[in-house]
Amino acid sequence: MNFLHNFQPNPIMLDLGPITIRWYGFFIAMALLIGLIIVLRLAKDRNIKSDTVYDLALCVSIGGILGARLYDVFVINWDYYSNNLSAIPKVWEGGLAIHGALIGGILFLFLCSFVKKINFFILADLVAVVLPLGQALGRFGNYFNNELFGGPTNLFFGIPVLVENRPLEYINFEYFHPTFLYESILNLILFGVLLFLFKKGNLLNGTITALYLMSYSLIRIAMEFVRVDTVPLIEGLRLPQLVSMVIFLLASMFILFRADRNDNISKQ
Repeated sequence: MNFLHNFQPNPIMLDLGPITIRWYGFFIAMALLIGLIIVLRLAKDRNIKSDTVYDLALCVSIGGILGARLYDVFVINWDYYSNNLSAIPKVWEGGLAIHGALIGGILFLFLCSFVKKINFFILADLVAVVLPLGQALGRFGNYFNNELFGGPTNLFFGIPVLVENRPLEYINFEYFHPTFLYESILNLILFGVLLFLFKKGNLLNGTITALYLMSYSLIRIAMEFVRVDTVPLIEGLRLPQLVSMVIFLLASMFILFRADRNDNISKQ
């Protein structure tokens, strides 16, 4: 942990002159690749062809990245982007909102399931299993971008933040909570739980997806109490907290509805 305390992250992974590789993009790419490999293996248990998985990965990746960027630009940080329009397409510099990724990914996933004529919830469960693993990797990109950190701390595992990236009220502090690490650990645990439940194979289709949405919502609500980045406030709540609460409620209602419906069918 002392390594985090003393290491100053640099967003540039490799600078090859005309080609620049950033850590943020690297971790996003790794998350997509590892997620695809795992889904390909899991799909065999559901008798889903590899060609379908490749199409699914393409749809979800495009929808997720597009939705994540649009949400960050128009919902979270429009005050900044409205004055810096040239920065909107610069995804490699950061600015992908998970709630936007979920919305965009779900829409494109539904389209994929419709075209392939495969139950939407079967495909959604495949994706939901690996999502927390991808998020755990992706948060390291935020670390190297020196963004989305928590409040100041004197703990030995605090991370240094550049002066220009610190909120004005914390300008005289040097070390901050590594929220990227907290969320990564929690997401890895969630990935392990969802993978175990998926492999058991005795849950109704869509349950894994709902459990992911509920669990990540709780993780995000907790992280927002620590993070100090600027987001819209509604009735004293940070926007991501409010959105997470709505998602948690909807996912909970889905599980209750499916369980009740299944119980009624079994009694007929």
